[in-house]
Amino acid sequence: MSIFEILGPIMVGPSSSHTAGAVRIGLAARKILGEVPKKANIYFHGSFATTYWGHRTDIAIIAGLLGMEVDDPSIPNAKHLACQQGLVFDFHSIDLGEYHPNSVKLILEGSENRVEIIGSSIGGGRIKISSLDGFDIDCDGSYSVLIVKHRDEPGIIAEITEALATHRVNIAFLEVSRKQRGSTALLVAQTDNPITEKIVATVKELYGVLQVRSFPSFF
Repeated sequence: MSIFEILGPIMVGPSSSHTAGAVRIGLAARKILGEVPKKANIYFHGSFATTYWGHRTDIAIIAGLLGMEVDDPSIPNAKHLACQQGLVFDFHSIDLGEYHPNSVKLILEGSENRVEIIGSSIGGGRIKISSLDGFDIDCDGSYSVLIVKHRDEPGIIAEITEALATHRVNIAFLEVSRKQRGSTALLVAQTDNPITEKIVATVKELYGVLQVRSFPSFF
């Protein structure tokens, strides 16, 4: 455990787990969506479900969806600002089974995209994104992340990693999952280098690539 996990981040709010972590989950979800969300269904699990109102976890999630960082002084007004900006949101409780008790499921819709993620606040403002559109992933915000949905065909993964190498991007962790053979697969590359718009554009042009998303590291 690092000193940052003990002390937590500089932030607005009463709890690093229930506020700072929640802001970062919302912000990660917005970046994965790839646009400003217009509708958000938010499902709190475990201790999030029982304490979100008192700990202002609901406000923190909305703040992240609006693009705020953990130290943004506007966080307390996030719900009001969301209404002004036309974001429709609703809160629910859910049992996600064995997920971390500070977990939330987000279903976001924008003008063009839809995304479903499960994220957890694991202490000291740190987060873990565990599920994306039904695929298991493992991202904790320590690295820049490239997310590629693609056809499950030979050679596509090699093309994606070659594109990253061409742009001098070093891969720290790489995971690929699929729901069934020959269907759609999801590649998640956590990288030491930022994922630029130019990199995203390059990967989008590759054969078999269906969708490309990215978000930066938080730490």
